Amino acid sequence: MNREDMSELDRAAAEAAQSESLGEEALPEERTLLILDDDKPFLHRLARAMEARDFIVTQCETVAEGLAALEVSAPAFAIIDMRLGDGNGLDVIQKLKETRPDARGIILTGYGNIATAVTAVKLGAFDYLAKPADADEIYHALMATAIDKPDAQENPMSADRVRWEHIQRVFESCDRNVSETARRLNMHRRTLQRILAKRAPR
Repeated sequence: MNREDMSELDRAAAEAAQSESLGEEALPEERTLLILDDDKPFLHRLARAMEARDFIVTQCETVAEGLAALEVSAPAFAIIDMRLGDGNGLDVIQKLKETRPDARGIILTGYGNIATAVTAVKLGAFDYLAKPADADEIYHALMATAIDKPDAQENPMSADRVRWEHIQRVFESCDRNVSETARRLNMHRRTLQRILAKRAPR
């Protein structure tokens, strides 16, 4: 990875940190919560766990249902999956923040990377968790302040992880087009496909 690539990662991390600093507002007193996820068993388990923590939960399985629920009543909190069958959960986060600026939204995804994390916080997500995440982790993230979040310098990324993050960022900037991403990275298409198919290195 060259110096330009590293500087781009540094800028992305700085943008995320700057956006996160906007999240230090007081917690909403209301306990209404929207959970949007198309994994039904996970959705129902998480809903029960959050109801046990005194939240009033609305469950949705699609982007369309989530947006419709916001039209009825914008909740104080939201837990939203990134990738859904009919679209992207970021659309719901954006609409939630437009409708209710004080709302706390957490994005969940199985495709964790810097590019989508930066996009999520810019659109209004307070935090970003990679699946699998349990109810305790999600609850802590939902109720935390920006001050509670760990300093990234305490757990620096490995060289392999930095490379993987950069590839993911370019992939997202190319609208997930494998051929264009491979061209920009000067990488063979099949090599890139193998990298994208693997889990993120530690």
